[in-house]
Amino acid sequence: MSAATLPSSPGHAGSLLIVVAPSGAGKTSLVRALLAARSDLRLSVSCTTRAPRAGEADGVDYFFIDADEFDRRRRRGEFIEWAFVHGNYYGTSRRWIEEQIALGVDIVLEIDWQGAAQLRRVFDDAVTVFIAPPSLAVLRQRLTDRGQDTAEVIERRMAAARSELAHASGCQYVIINQEFAAASRDLIAIADAARSRFRQQNARHPDLFAELGMAKLRSTDPHS
Repeated sequence: MSAATLPSSPGHAGSLLIVVAPSGAGKTSLVRALLAARSDLRLSVSCTTRAPRAGEADGVDYFFIDADEFDRRRRRGEFIEWAFVHGNYYGTSRRWIEEQIALGVDIVLEIDWQGAAQLRRVFDDAVTVFIAPPSLAVLRQRLTDRGQDTAEVIERRMAAARSELAHASGCQYVIINQEFAAASRDLIAIADAARSRFRQQNARHPDLFAELGMAKLRSTDPHS
């Protein structure tokens, strides 16, 4: 487990929305619904050494690379964070995230709690959301119903889920995915609110903030 040490960029207009969840909680489906509802959001595509699942495309869901290539990129410092999860490596491109935020693009990133903690140390104004199942029984049923894993793998995922749920307090928001439509509305609302924060709005509209005398508030108002 490793993370690069980089300065945050207070003048950047883009937001980083980090979505965390145990496997089977519905994170990917909720993020897809968010991206469909907000076309100006962009999904961060991570690198992974795991094999593609049915329906996944290289460069869309993940960049699928082998372990040797992953190690070469890791040694070059290309990943802002990387992790070994469920027997495979995952990594997030440091340069791509920085470039997109600097351009004012809002990035959505699906990741585990360990990676989220690493990213928050670099991007201190990132917004973190934890997607929780309504119960462990429902989570197990969802993992079983999707038909992608053996019974042994499901047991490992359930054990990992208990560990991940214990770290939910590291996120700013929690969405309980009991009813998909309601959970989707909650995630969209959080993404919209992230764009309206002072730092992002000031970076997008510097002339207006200067004209209205609002740009100075960030340094003088203790509640800003």
